[in-house]
Amino acid sequence: MPVFNYIAVDAKGEEISGSLDAGSESEAISQLRQSGVYPTAIVQEGKGKLNVKKGKGRKARSRGKSKEKSVFSSGKIKGKVLMIFTRQLATLIDSGLPLLRGLTVLGKQEPNPVLKRTINNLADSVQTGSTFSESLAQHPKIFNKLYVNMVKAGELGGVLELVLIRLAEYSEKAQKLKNKIIAAMVYPVIVMLIASAIMVFLLTVIVPKFEDIFEDMLGSREALPTLTKWVIDLSANLKEQIVPIAIGFAVFVVLFKVAASTVGGRRVIDQIKLKMPLFGSVQRKSAIARFSRTLGTLVTSGVPILQALNITRDTAGNAVISNAIQNVHDAVKEGESIVNPLEASRVFPPMVISMVDVGEETGQLPEMLLKVADVYDDEVDNAVSALTSMLEPLMIVILAVVVGVIVMALFLPMVEIIKGVANQ
Repeated sequence: MPVFNYIAVDAKGEEISGSLDAGSESEAISQLRQSGVYPTAIVQEGKGKLNVKKGKGRKARSRGKSKEKSVFSSGKIKGKVLMIFTRQLATLIDSGLPLLRGLTVLGKQEPNPVLKRTINNLADSVQTGSTFSESLAQHPKIFNKLYVNMVKAGELGGVLELVLIRLAEYSEKAQKLKNKIIAAMVYPVIVMLIASAIMVFLLTVIVPKFEDIFEDMLGSREALPTLTKWVIDLSANLKEQIVPIAIGFAVFVVLFKVAASTVGGRRVIDQIKLKMPLFGSVQRKSAIARFSRTLGTLVTSGVPILQALNITRDTAGNAVISNAIQNVHDAVKEGESIVNPLEASRVFPPMVISMVDVGEETGQLPEMLLKVADVYDDEVDNAVSALTSMLEPLMIVILAVVVGVIVMALFLPMVEIIKGVANQ
């Protein structure tokens, strides 16, 4: 029978090495796992060499040190970085690599310093006996409640690799949806900022110079065309009021942030977002897609429905949707249906309510929610494409009108001056 040399990690997190007899590599791995150790490398004798480290391996660090270090390593990272980490960890565990070894591998190759420290802290915590979900909960700024609870459900059900794959898929789709919304919002904002900057430059720098020229050549303001006088007055008022306008804008931004930090103010702002022309439809569809995918993913992963609703409420991203989810939670807690509070919220369209109703009656609510999320992902994609195609010509026309009016106001007096010179 072949002999296999191996390197493994025992229950205490220490690295050990040895050899055993087995019919195949998979049988050797199975024997090691049954004995309570987790192989990190295994080679049949005579077909390769292992890098065996001297000594018993890295000693486990104290739990207190791990927690202390996690405080210093806490920080925020981009959603895309977390998505890549989740996908890589899911792939490693699905390939049969133990969790601790997978974290060690990812910690060595991670370029992001914040995530690198976090992964190393996770590995230390797992090595000292904490569960993976408990380790993740020590970093709330990076791993939210959804992430932690899904991992916890995966640990309890013994399907951690499956849950991580679902988390990776959820993160990828959520990131894709977020990028679409940002793309839809950034374009008009940039165009309007450019248009505003051009208008301010023309009115505060160019128009006053032409005003002096017109006074010298025409001698009287009354000889100017009406449009020119209006633009000159606008220029004078803007130059005088530019400081109060800037202060007023800054005050508005501060008041907006203060209002957004309160419960009532956040609800009003989010309600306005859902009812905005053009953008409101995109906001509503993205919120519905996020709700459906979050709740569907949580329930599919084994998280209890009431706990899943609480997590979905906290991660909804919109106070109006959160309030509707809270009503659903209260109804389910009393043994009622999900459909009635969804319909009463007047946020969710009839198609969503009908699909949820069918899913609830057939016992396939998680699958139906994920289908709703897929449908609304496509709806958001189509809405963003339509919005972008509509805004491009609209913004160009607005910019052309603004600049054109100012240029026309400046050239009309020039025409009068040329006519006067020709008559003389």
